[in-house]
This record gives sequence, C-alpha cells and structure tokens, in this order.
Amino acid sequence: MLTELERNTETANPIAEMPAIHLDRPVGRVDNASDIKISASGVNMWYGKKQALFDVALEIPDRTVTALIGPSGCGKSTFLRTMNRMNDGIVGARMEGDILFDGTDIYKGNIDPVQLRAQVGMVFQKPNPFPKSIYDNVAYGPRIHGITSSKQELDEIVEVSLQKAGLWDEVKDRLTEGGTSLSGGQQQRLVIARTIAVSPEVILMDEPASALDPIATGRIEELIHELRENYCIVIVTHSMQQAARVSQRTAFFHMGTLVEVGDTVDVFSNPEQQKTQDYISGRFG
Repeated sequence: MLTELERNTETANPIAEMPAIHLDRPVGRVDNASDIKISASGVNMWYGKKQALFDVALEIPDRTVTALIGPSGCGKSTFLRTMNRMNDGIVGARMEGDILFDGTDIYKGNIDPVQLRAQVGMVFQKPNPFPKSIYDNVAYGPRIHGITSSKQELDEIVEVSLQKAGLWDEVKDRLTEGGTSLSGGQQQRLVIARTIAVSPEVILMDEPASALDPIATGRIEELIHELRENYCIVIVTHSMQQAARVSQRTAFFHMGTLVEVGDTVDVFSNPEQQKTQDYISGRFG
C-alpha cells in the first residue's frame, strides 16, 4: 500500500502528468554531461545586509537545458543573474565566489560586462521588445557590437535569427512594423531572436513563458528544445511541469541554498533529499 507521501508524490509528479514533447530522445537526461559551459563555486550573494545566496556550487553543461526551480524568493533568479553580471547594477548588491565561463572567471580581471552579456544573453519574464521595428529590434545588437560590415550581411543575420526563433514566416512581410505590434508570444520570440542575433553561447531565461497563454507557452517550450541543440540554456521556472517538459538537468533551490541537482527525470522521480521530495509533492512552495 502507498504511504500518504508516495500518493502525494505520484499525484504531483510532473513527469507522470505531462507528455513528452519529443519522443525520439530520453526525457530529462543529459547527453554530454562532461562538457561544462559554466561552473559556479562558493557563490554567496548579498543585497545590502540581506544574504540571498549561500555557498552555491553548480556546473552547467553545454547544449543542455538546466532548470532552476524552487519557491518564490529562494534565490534562483538571483543566481541566474550572477551568470551574466546582471546584479552589478543593483545598489548594494555584492557577490563572493567564482563563476567560470569556459574556464574564465567572469568576475575577475578586465572582463567587460557588456561583451559578456553578448555571449551570455538574457530573456526576461515579460517580453521587452524595443520601441523599434521588428527588423531594428533584431539588428540592434549586431549594429552596436560591430558584427556586420554590410547591409546584406545584416539582412542575413536578421533573417537567420528570426528563423531560429521560429518567427520568420510570421513576420517576413512585416519587418518595418513595430515590435510592440506583435502578440505577447511573438514578442517573446522576437526578444529571443534579438538575443540570438549577437551569436551568444549561453541563453538565460527568467520565467520566459509566465506572462503567456498556453498556446504561446507551448511554442516557447518547443523553441527551447530546438535552441538547445546549439546553445547552453538555463531557465528559471515556477512550474515544475514546465521544468519536466523542457530540461535535462534540474537544480532545486530553497532559502538561498542549492539543495539538489541532477538529471531532471531523477530529481522528479527519485529525489535524494527529503526537502526536494516535499517541494515536488506540494508540501510547501
């Protein structure tokens, strides 16, 4: 007979509840765990006197979707922002520890945060297209970073980026229209195209579908699967079902600490820590 905890876990198990999107590969497994793109160790973070992260250590494989889950205020978004130094602009924010991007500590030496953010792009919770045309939204990054030398080359980057974001067919005849004229889901894909246009190696996503309807959310999740073949992706999500659908690795945060990390299917179906089990089964969060 199942115990109460086992019954709750079975009911709340997102892998059991959610069908796999791609059936041609194992769900929630890492293909190349040895290829580490970002490595964090001893990461502590403060906002003024309040400590938000406590001694976080996490390795993030390349060409893999890593989901950061946990209750509100647990530190997952704070940790996400440490990976491209987005916390630098917050008054009173202070970090200790090491974050290596391809073996280089991004907080030491003469690392230019602007150049870093071109390589480690960010997609936020709410779609934030610039008040420019669809074309100029995507072309903005290549222009300011001097990536292109001709209009033809820029046109190619815009087209390829929109294709990779799954938006080209919908907007190819509307490139001069404003980016804000698109639907919410299209705006978020436009922002992803804008991120891709500067050829990043990592894409950070902070609740990228939380403001979207179910159909647009499904499209974003499919897009994440496609992008994962060429990029390292880290996604913060409050939805355990979404984490189960899109990720191969899952890291569970609680009260600023990293409680558990592993292959997604293992974290959800056979967690090592009781606190992880309690969160997944709905006992708190």
